[in-house]
Amino acid sequence: MGESRRAQGLPTRAGYLERWSALHGGYDPGRSRLVRGWLSLTYLLARPLALARVPPDAVTLGGAAIGLGVPLGASVGGHWPALAAVVVLLVAVVDGLDGAVAVLTDRATRWGHVLDSVADRLTDCAFLLSLGLLGAPWPLAVAAALLTYTSEYLRARAAAGGMADIGVVTVWERPSRVAVTAVGCLAAGLDPSRADEWATLLAAAGTGLAVVGLAQLAVVARRRLRG
Repeated sequence: MGESRRAQGLPTRAGYLERWSALHGGYDPGRSRLVRGWLSLTYLLARPLALARVPPDAVTLGGAAIGLGVPLGASVGGHWPALAAVVVLLVAVVDGLDGAVAVLTDRATRWGHVLDSVADRLTDCAFLLSLGLLGAPWPLAVAAALLTYTSEYLRARAAAGGMADIGVVTVWERPSRVAVTAVGCLAAGLDPSRADEWATLLAAAGTGLAVVGLAQLAVVARRRLRG
C-alpha cells in the first residue's frame, strides 16, 4: 500500500515527457522516434529508483565510474573487449536514468545538469579512445573524440547565446557514440585476430558521423541565432 501511494505521486509517462520537454527548452520528443522511444524506456527503468528516492547525482556518478572501466576492458585484448561492449550498453542505460529520476521526483537542478554533462563528456572520451586501445589509428580515435567535444561545446554556447532548445538531433548524438563503441568492442572481442581492423572501421565511421553531425548542428545553430 505504501509503495502504491508513492507511485501515485510520480507522473505518468505523458507527464514525464512534458516535464522533460520543459527542462530541454521546449523540445518536443515526438519530433524524433529515437528520442521518444529512449525516453519511454528510461521512464520505465527509472521508476523503481524514483520510488526508492535514490539521489539523481548518485546515479550520474555511478554511471561515470562504470564508463571509465571501458578502456580497461578494451586494452586487455583477447575476448575481454566483448565484455567492454556490455559495459558500454550498461552505461548508456544508466546515463538516461539520472535525468529521468530527477524529472520523476522533481529534483532536477542546474548543478545536476552540469554534473550530467561533465560525466557524459568523460564517458564519451573513454568510449572513443577505447577504439584506439583496440588497435584503431590514434589520429582517428582522437579526431572522433575532438569532433564530439566540439559539437557539444557548440551546442552549449549556442544555448547560452539564446538557442531555445537542443537545436537538432544529429546523426552523432549519444546513442550513435554508444553504438559505434559497443559494436567495435563486440567485434574485436568476438574476432580478436582482426581487432585492429574492426576498431579502425568503427573509428572511421565515428569520425565521419561526427563531421556530419557537427555540420548539421552548426547550420541549425547559425539559423536560430541569426533569427
